[in-house]
Amino acid sequence: MRVHDIVFIGAGASALMAASHLQGRDVALIDSNAKIGAKILISGGGKCNLTNRFASSENYLGDKAFIEKALKAYPASSILSFVKEHHLKLEERNHGQMFCANSAKELVSIFGRLSAFCTFYLSTTVLHVTKDGHFIIHTNRGEIGAKKVVVASGGLSYASIGASGIGYEIAQSFGHTIITPTPALVGFTLQKEQFWMKELSGIAFPVSLHVEGKRFSENLLFAHKGISGPVVLSGSLYWKKGNMAIDFLPHITCMETLFKTHKQKQISTALGLPKRFTKAFLESICLEDKVLSKLGFSEKALLLTLKNYTFSPAGNFGFTKAEVTRGGIKTDEIDPETFESLTCKGLYCIGEVLDVTGELGGFNFQWAFASGYALARTI
Repeated sequence: MRVHDIVFIGAGASALMAASHLQGRDVALIDSNAKIGAKILISGGGKCNLTNRFASSENYLGDKAFIEKALKAYPASSILSFVKEHHLKLEERNHGQMFCANSAKELVSIFGRLSAFCTFYLSTTVLHVTKDGHFIIHTNRGEIGAKKVVVASGGLSYASIGASGIGYEIAQSFGHTIITPTPALVGFTLQKEQFWMKELSGIAFPVSLHVEGKRFSENLLFAHKGISGPVVLSGSLYWKKGNMAIDFLPHITCMETLFKTHKQKQISTALGLPKRFTKAFLESICLEDKVLSKLGFSEKALLLTLKNYTFSPAGNFGFTKAEVTRGGIKTDEIDPETFESLTCKGLYCIGEVLDVTGELGGFNFQWAFASGYALARTI
């Protein structure tokens, strides 16, 4: 059995970033996929939202002090300089989101070149890890030895590309606490009272979503199963149980002004929303699509709920539709400088497997790269 200096369990963004900075070491990467960077390749519609220029600890759910250390050591500007150095063209979209201009394959190709010195065990499933002097990684293809093991296996989302709970199982076997993994950046299913929204599949428009003290403004997409879109995905990170509120009219600051300036228009015309949506909403509150000047006090009050539509989702679409996993290895059991386990010397944990989850918009890849770099810098 060959014993490597460092073995990464996972060949995703965090592992590839770390490995690319460990040249000269005996490094190996194990992954259940046949190719490296599987999640990079399919994210962002194949263009990978690799970072966000405005990334800070405020964009993450998790221990802020723990997150901040890695982000300060390797901020968004660092990954941007890194890819620029390797001639990767980028495309900037709304709110500082940075994408590969052509294809995520180019980013994976860069990591492939930089990690060419590594040994890759691809199409290989890790079963469990033991330690007897050095680590022994038991796989479906035999045993692999390691002086140091880095758990970089990601979360439970994207089972289609081999996502599994092996990282949590390994951490638990060495004494770590796991914050229960749940789907995040995912759409919501609806209660019976909101079933009228299911008739609107395919419609999308800008709204403002308020959840757990956070506010997000972006497109909401109506889907067969419920509601989705960027604003819902970001909100799902913070929703626990209970109510959230949607402002369907963020472009209208004062409804009274609307009632005065458009008093001769029908509701469906005056609101400036998709007609299908307005019709379904009015039917749900039993209000006729009449001219604004003919609305009584109680009818205006019903219409005002569009500015603060409060409801509680029934649940979410689950891991099969989730972008990332919320929860994971408890970070107060990990050294924030080195990412080494505080319960087992020589064991390290980076990326999504930790209890750190970013909002939608490049923040999760930024965390993967930052934690991977921090590990490589100190290992």
